[in-house]
Amino acid sequence: MPTPARRTWTAIVRILERDERVFAVLLAVVMVGGLATMGLALRPRFRIDLPSLVFWFAAYKVGILALVSVNPSPRKTSVVFSGALAVDLLLIFALLYLTGGYDSLFYLLFFPLIAVNAYYFGPWIGLGGAVVAGLLYAAAAVLTPPWVGWNAVLILIGLVGLPALAVGMVANRERRARVEVERLNAELAGTLTRLQAAQDELVVAERMATVGRLSLKVAHEVRNPIAAIGLNAELVGDLVKEREGEDMEEATSLVSAIREQVSALDALTEEYLAFARFPRPQYEEDSINEMVTALVEFVRPLATRQDVALETTTDQALPPMAIDRTLLRQAVLNLVKNGLEALGGKGRLTVSTRRVDDHAEIAIIDSGPGITPEVAKRLFEQFFTTKPQGTGLGLYIARQIIEGHGGTLRWESTPGQGTAFTASLPIKRAEDV
Repeated sequence: MPTPARRTWTAIVRILERDERVFAVLLAVVMVGGLATMGLALRPRFRIDLPSLVFWFAAYKVGILALVSVNPSPRKTSVVFSGALAVDLLLIFALLYLTGGYDSLFYLLFFPLIAVNAYYFGPWIGLGGAVVAGLLYAAAAVLTPPWVGWNAVLILIGLVGLPALAVGMVANRERRARVEVERLNAELAGTLTRLQAAQDELVVAERMATVGRLSLKVAHEVRNPIAAIGLNAELVGDLVKEREGEDMEEATSLVSAIREQVSALDALTEEYLAFARFPRPQYEEDSINEMVTALVEFVRPLATRQDVALETTTDQALPPMAIDRTLLRQAVLNLVKNGLEALGGKGRLTVSTRRVDDHAEIAIIDSGPGITPEVAKRLFEQFFTTKPQGTGLGLYIARQIIEGHGGTLRWESTPGQGTAFTASLPIKRAEDV
């Protein structure tokens, strides 16, 4: 537990954290201490109430510190310190005038005053302050003869200005070094943050890789049993159909339900395997129109069972393109299946192709309920799905395939009116140009 003395020092350190407060305290110590010290050598014939002068001067310096603390902006602080410098110079001039001018020792206060201000304002302000100090010294000597001559004034300017110039240069160099250290510290902190983020991502990636390998193994292991279950369910269905009776009708319904679930499970495993063993595209000249037409005919029976009107239009201006027919068919099939599942019953699904400049576009438009803003934020996120039996990989795989062809997949949706996915593919790939 910190002691009272330690708490006091901690409070003092916190007060002096900013350069402006340190400068204000340093200037107060130098000037108040210098004033009190010079007063010890004051000749008896000069009647000055030194204790009162030191007290009020100290109070004035405390006020400067308070102003700096209340108005911490650099511009206001500079104004306060500039005013304080002017007041201090005038005070020393007044002391010189009242204590003999040339004979007064109070001119020595110019040295710490100008040096400390040069530390804060820089070398040129320090040099200018030395010139002003010399002129004030000359004015005091003129007002209280004898006149000292310009040689003494120039010597004072040199003795005050040269150290102030050196102090200001050192202070500027120290400030530049501090700024550089702070910049390097900020860069280091940013680098450490990025390294920590990269390490966290690496840990997540390793976990995902482990899960991926495990999923691939599981998918491989269950693939054959699923195929056997499907085949046996089909055989059982054939046997049941050969018999009559209410029990057989119920058995037929149950077998159909089993086969549907087996088909869904088989589709899930195929999708996981496709994701885990994502192949490199093998490009060959082929017709997108023919691929789309064949795909639509393939899914038409499913659309008919769902009472969905499936339409297709193709643009005959599309030339043959270098595509991987198998992969691109998989991408379009995933988008079509998403459209059918979004409709969930009656509705219209349109698959079309068209040429737009040097790109071929494949559009899949459904008249379903649309995509909500909450779902839109995670639309292409792996393993994110809103379907009870979905894998969350369909859209992700579709986009990967299309981007692998050098294209883009964009979408538009209006809640309550439907969704449109459009795959845009370059007619000539970059490697072929």
